[in-house]
Amino acid sequence: MIQQSTATVITHESMGPGYLRMTLVCPADFSTARPGQFVMLGTPGNQLLRRPFSVHRLTVGGNGQTEVAILYKVVGAGTAALARLAVGGQVDILGPLGQGFSIREDYERIFIAAGGIGVAPMLYLLEHLALTRSPDGIELFLGGRSREDLLCLDDFRSLGLRVHRTTDDGSDGAQCFLTHPMEMEAQKRPPDIIYACGPMDMLSCVAGIAARLKIPCQVSIESMMACGVGACLGCAVEGASQDGYLHVCKDGPVFDADRLRW
Repeated sequence: MIQQSTATVITHESMGPGYLRMTLVCPADFSTARPGQFVMLGTPGNQLLRRPFSVHRLTVGGNGQTEVAILYKVVGAGTAALARLAVGGQVDILGPLGQGFSIREDYERIFIAAGGIGVAPMLYLLEHLALTRSPDGIELFLGGRSREDLLCLDDFRSLGLRVHRTTDDGSDGAQCFLTHPMEMEAQKRPPDIIYACGPMDMLSCVAGIAARLKIPCQVSIESMMACGVGACLGCAVEGASQDGYLHVCKDGPVFDADRLRW
């Protein structure tokens, strides 16, 4: 059920230069959010439109309090205003929205590909997977421009995951795109599913690898949105021939990779 409400900031921490993680106390209805879904936040000041943010982490306390975390990068006026919010501040929130990741019980070997801020929805996905699966079957491929763009490493390590780190400049891990070690590992022993989020060029490459190796693949698309509910039709992406145009906020943000035209 989609709900519009006011949420209160309870933590707001730096995750690296320009990156922040904000945790909000939300109404109980937000506890139904699934990995891959998102919320729309109103930003302080005179920002007319809400901004979309993936559900980065969701926690329901023993007292029933629902906490939703978002991970974001300061890139413009809206996120700059958001970054100035202090603990105790309030923000307008709409959600949970969109289509999340499809998780089947028979998915045992799982690859996660996360590039840059595309890591945002993956922590919640991995924490959800960890409830029912051994971390031995999950491999995370984490990429960024430099070591400062490899986010949430401590969170992922606490889950006992095998993490493949890559950077464009070689400042941490291998100096290559994350798709290189992912393809090598997939050729040795294909996973049951690949989940990916990141820049479109990265997702296109991931989708190509999955298609060549006949591996199911789901991608979370990042897009600017005005409404978040499919009314404005401003977040269109081109689907495969049988699908025409799809809308990230309503049909996604998570899509089967073969539904999109790359």
